[in-house]
Amino acid sequence: MKSIKHSILSTTPFASTAALQQAFAEGLARMLEGNDLGSYILVLANAAQDARFWQRFKHRLEERHSHLAALVAASLRQGRPIDAPDDDLMVFLKLMAIGFGEGLRAHTRLAGPWEVCYNPLRALRPPRASRVCVEGLSRPFDPEGFHFNRPALEHEVLWSGTLLGHTARLLYNKFPFVELHGLLVPEPEKSWPQWLTEQWHTWAWTLAVRLGETTPGFGLSYNSLGAYASVNHLHFQTFVRTKPLPLAQAHWRHNGGERAYPTACLTFDDAGQAWQAIESLHRQGTPYNLIYTAGRLYLLPRRPQGSDPPAPWSVGHAWFEMAGGVVLFNRADYEDLDAEAIAAELKRLGQV
Repeated sequence: MKSIKHSILSTTPFASTAALQQAFAEGLARMLEGNDLGSYILVLANAAQDARFWQRFKHRLEERHSHLAALVAASLRQGRPIDAPDDDLMVFLKLMAIGFGEGLRAHTRLAGPWEVCYNPLRALRPPRASRVCVEGLSRPFDPEGFHFNRPALEHEVLWSGTLLGHTARLLYNKFPFVELHGLLVPEPEKSWPQWLTEQWHTWAWTLAVRLGETTPGFGLSYNSLGAYASVNHLHFQTFVRTKPLPLAQAHWRHNGGERAYPTACLTFDDAGQAWQAIESLHRQGTPYNLIYTAGRLYLLPRRPQGSDPPAPWSVGHAWFEMAGGVVLFNRADYEDLDAEAIAAELKRLGQV
């Protein structure tokens, strides 16, 4: 036990919340030194999500925006090719149309118990597989599809090393929507598909417990295929919350309170019992979202993505939305959405 904890403390950015914040900031600063569009987009989106990073980088981001915009515009006028992936170029062209400024920053408010987030930069994110109708919970890894081993993503790696006896890679989330939002890929070199096994469930459970001791508020989440997993390469999303997620509030029945949560939410304090429930969903072919916190797992079975149209204001429901958060791209929706509409959508999603 002691050696495992020491390994995490000494060889990863998870030694403390301050260490993780520093690692995030130092990596973003390095990326701003380059001229590629992808790095700029990633730094901008992470800064727009986190006020601390915005204050630190906003002047350099504005300078870099002007510089890159001039290069892109000159290339377009002269008919020269632009050395950037098509996804990054399309996002940056939209940013050129929008312009740099405070309007790019994310905002959050409460609607009853729910957390409503306005995130204009995430609206520019390529949809990948998150908007298609998915049948089944597993499919083979596709080396030709989008995955986290692509050379173009090397600059997005925040850290790589060993966690609990397995190699792991932590990448920035290019379009984050929570604090210190990362993508944790176990054994990336083995190209596991997005299919949870007991081994990786136990690994994530133990990791949440250990890192909860060093980094309070740390959690991992998992979207199965059919539950808005956008990449078929085994990964967990990492985050650090300064306050609990809405579904972690004490007044909900699944936490011992009196209020019923609008959608099915199962909680587990034992990794083995949790796995039995997950395995049951696998047998039934029911998509699900998971949220691992220190010693407690939230399991949310749900309707498959694409099985019926979402609410007009919804941009899709993955782990954060099932946990009571709502990410919106439209300012009017952000200002007008109420608690009753959010609860009704959660109730609909839980009718599996």
